[in-house]
Amino acid sequence: MTHVPFVSLDRQYRELRTELIAEFDRVCSSGTYVMGETLERFEREAAEFCGVRHAVGVASGSDALFLALKALGVGPGAEVITCPNSFIATAWTIVAAGARPVFVDATDDYTIDPSRVEAAITPRTRAIMPVHLTGRPAQMDAIAEIARRHDLLVVEDAAQAIGARYRGRRVGGLGTAAGFSLHPLKNLGIYGDGGLLTTDRTDVAERVRTLRNHGLRNRDECEVWGFNSRLDAVQAGIAAIKLRHLDRWNARCREIAATYREGLRDLVWAPDDADPYESVYHNFIIRTDRRDALAAHLTSHGVGTRVHYPVPIHLQEAARDLGYRAGDFPVTERHVATMLSLPIYPELTDEETGHVVETIRDFFAAQPAAIPTAASGAPQATRS
Repeated sequence: MTHVPFVSLDRQYRELRTELIAEFDRVCSSGTYVMGETLERFEREAAEFCGVRHAVGVASGSDALFLALKALGVGPGAEVITCPNSFIATAWTIVAAGARPVFVDATDDYTIDPSRVEAAITPRTRAIMPVHLTGRPAQMDAIAEIARRHDLLVVEDAAQAIGARYRGRRVGGLGTAAGFSLHPLKNLGIYGDGGLLTTDRTDVAERVRTLRNHGLRNRDECEVWGFNSRLDAVQAGIAAIKLRHLDRWNARCREIAATYREGLRDLVWAPDDADPYESVYHNFIIRTDRRDALAAHLTSHGVGTRVHYPVPIHLQEAARDLGYRAGDFPVTERHVATMLSLPIYPELTDEETGHVVETIRDFFAAQPAAIPTAASGAPQATRS
């Protein structure tokens, strides 16, 4: 039986092992393990890659968003509009900053619905936090226009989307600031936690550099109460090596996505890849009313799957005091019952992706049924 693991991080390590070991030895031999030249070099290269003036390495993607909000003065009494179908960290960073998350439902492509944002704006709204979920950019033109009209900040949650483009521009430079995750599972994944903040605003970058390092002005003088959120030199060196391969890896993920899409579009809803979006496919999520049975079938044939994310943020116990209830965000809640993530990472072989497609087609061949339409509110075939 062909086995297709949902993730296989060891494959990428084996590909880069010689480079990574040499970089580990170089950094350890330097004697500088926190801050320093290696981190500064990675920050410069990451800023250039994202097309922004500044990039700041921090301890996690969550910290990147949290410190962006702190640096921008978003705190107690403020509201930040975001979507409920993301990972819990999106809302956690808002709460940690002292603000209140206000949710707006998603569209069928899992990104925030701009047509619903203005109705959620109140006198307390300070920012919009669109999430480039699954590596697909949000509808940033519409979001930017709403922010301009209402004098709001835009903080991109780009945790899953490094390298993605919207109208030819990289995410991370489409708002006031952005946060990326360098978690091992991300497209630019290191060997532990790490994050990156990007911005064109020098004042924001300088503030975050102070906040991430205890609020220190120098070794002995503390300017403000800060935090300990530094990307260490070893991980920065690893990230710099992987950054040089990232466009190639993302292109391979788009190839895999195209294989899935073409092989499955008559059977399930699958994400499109049309202009102005250039997704990097951190996840490839299909939708079908027979999700659970399909997942079991794939497991029995050696294919790993996941559901991202089975409990929307507004229905989490931690979010109870926000006052939301089941039914408040029907698109998000409908997706939860039908979504299934398929394996997608650059090291997947053509044989493995072919096995995934064939296994899914075999499942539907054994249980034929009409493909639901968009009008029914159920999963649909890929839009052209």
